[in-house]
Amino acid sequence: MIPHKLSSLRLVKVVAIFLMTASMASASNAQSFIFTAIPDQDETQLQERFGKVATYLEKELKIDVKYVPVKSYTSAVTAFRNDQVQLAWFGGLSGVQARRLVPNSTAIAQGFEDQFFKSYIIANHSTQLQRQASLPEQLANMTFTFGSKGSTSGRLMPEFYIREHFKQSPDKLFKSVGFSGDHSRTIALVQSGAYQLGAVNYKVWEKGLADGKIDTSKVSIIWETPNYPDYQWTIRGDVDAKWGEGFSQRVQQALLNIKDPDVLAAFPRQSFVPASNNDYQPILDTAKSIGIID
Repeated sequence: MIPHKLSSLRLVKVVAIFLMTASMASASNAQSFIFTAIPDQDETQLQERFGKVATYLEKELKIDVKYVPVKSYTSAVTAFRNDQVQLAWFGGLSGVQARRLVPNSTAIAQGFEDQFFKSYIIANHSTQLQRQASLPEQLANMTFTFGSKGSTSGRLMPEFYIREHFKQSPDKLFKSVGFSGDHSRTIALVQSGAYQLGAVNYKVWEKGLADGKIDTSKVSIIWETPNYPDYQWTIRGDVDAKWGEGFSQRVQQALLNIKDPDVLAAFPRQSFVPASNNDYQPILDTAKSIGIID
């Protein structure tokens, strides 16, 4: 009788373990695929933009997809590192930072325009500065605001070219230096005269013009940087283990297949093209050269 009882107990345990494993697998399969985006505009605009992307990806991937906003570029990288999000729309610098923190994470897609990105240096009209082919010498001793400290287009690349041209760091060149937090705020601060100068993402500037949110009698472009690689979708290296072999490729293909003008306009981009980590080596090199990354 005792061996029979032990056998029965073992059977019960085996069944219990099987049911628990099946339940965990089911829960894993049912978990939401979560993505975020660097907050380069105000939160209302971001919710509208990426809500459309979540709906599209959910339909294409046939799983629950959620967009979660973050408050800063740093928190976007932190959420990615901590697996609170598995996919992120990063800028060039934040993408490089995130991929260095998460093994095997990969840049999988970028906007067509992101291959040839640029920044504008803008000025309040009280400065009387005009658009020029090179950085105006009169910038010295004026007040200047970057966007976020972790922004490629709002800080990293403009700072690189400022240092290269003036052979000085921004804090030595300008009367004062600020960080607005995002491109929309940079435009608003320079337009209002709170800062005389600012560095801004050209896409946000152009969208602001199209939406009638920029008063060109108060603020205008005085210089633009050379082209560089910027925004991209980056995915964690462990997603296949959670959602099945080839899941990363499915996400990439879904992004590359976006054709809906309404979804593309949310970025705004004309299309998406493949990306790789190697595309962003110039960003890493620049960040190291000015001491943002060791």
